[in-house]
Amino acid sequence: MTTRVLDIDLAHMRRALALARRGQGRVEPNPMVGCVLARGLRIIAEGYHRRFGGVHAEVDALQRAVETTRRATAYVTLEPCCYRGKTPPCTDALIRAGVARVVAAMTDPAELVNGKGLRRLRRSGVAVDVGLLEEKAVELNRPYLKLVRQGRPWVILKWAQSLDGKIASRTGDSEWISSEQSRRSVHRLRARVDAILVGIGTVLADDPMLDARGTPLRRIATRVVLDTRLRLPERCRIVATAGRVPALVLTSPRSLREKARKAAGLERRGVELVPCRTVGGVLDLTAALRLLAGRRFTNVLVEGGSRLLSAFLDRRLADEAMVFVAAKLIGGSGAPTAYAGRGVSRVQDAVRVRTRVRRRGDDLLYHLFLQ
Repeated sequence: MTTRVLDIDLAHMRRALALARRGQGRVEPNPMVGCVLARGLRIIAEGYHRRFGGVHAEVDALQRAVETTRRATAYVTLEPCCYRGKTPPCTDALIRAGVARVVAAMTDPAELVNGKGLRRLRRSGVAVDVGLLEEKAVELNRPYLKLVRQGRPWVILKWAQSLDGKIASRTGDSEWISSEQSRRSVHRLRARVDAILVGIGTVLADDPMLDARGTPLRRIATRVVLDTRLRLPERCRIVATAGRVPALVLTSPRSLREKARKAAGLERRGVELVPCRTVGGVLDLTAALRLLAGRRFTNVLVEGGSRLLSAFLDRRLADEAMVFVAAKLIGGSGAPTAYAGRGVSRVQDAVRVRTRVRRRGDDLLYHLFLQ
């Protein structure tokens, strides 16, 4: 491949990746995919997967082409699908359109695809190249890939803290540690995830709504409460709004049996109750995540207090964290920190992170990727 051809391929694939990201929060549990149809440097059409259940990126681009696509090259961020699901196979659409070459950033590990789409294209005489900007494509769809490969959702932790690491004062007051700009960022995050997860302690202490306000909704997140002993009050805001915003409570099978009358009352109000395995008298987080994955939840935002955040960190079940650090000192030996829990005995065993830092008003947002 000449340097010029490679440069052209890179430019078009970068554009396809940028297009793909526009589907974030709208296409899950499907992957984000972008497509550019080009002939040399000239772009004929471009498209992306815009919403779950809608046409895929390749078909979106083909439908927008204003000239023939015969002998064109299709740049796609993920292997084209080769089966009929909610939409027809993209491989067949590309073949019918006369596309001569397909450049895919990566293969799709989903069982129904996983190389079959590429083989279908090659058998039909289409030239196929795979792996261009693969690392970028993998980074884009990490939540989808984790759901497909591991059967678990992508877990994002969120908390606000002072410079000295406190998430509340010694009396439990936490309003407001972070700035208004930071709180707006949280609502934008809530507006694109599948579920917002808290422990029952947070519900009892704060009576939160856990909704997204002041930002366009990409999806309506299900509020998930981990409640081993079914202590959820029948008079709380999550229950009061369960008829219009989904509310899911994971609790122990024993509590469902012993508190059958309360459970029936909650269900009449629209709350869904699901039994979850317990370990040592508390809900098993791994089992809880598998239950959420079974509902095809791709991104789960955890907004609990220190106990829940620490449990996810101790068990290495978190993938990402959004930490809003305010220019404040709270102090107090009894004031809670985000990560207490068991911790590590040796510094070399500490949770490793990659960090991006941005400003949010007077705060700093530490965007962490946990390894």
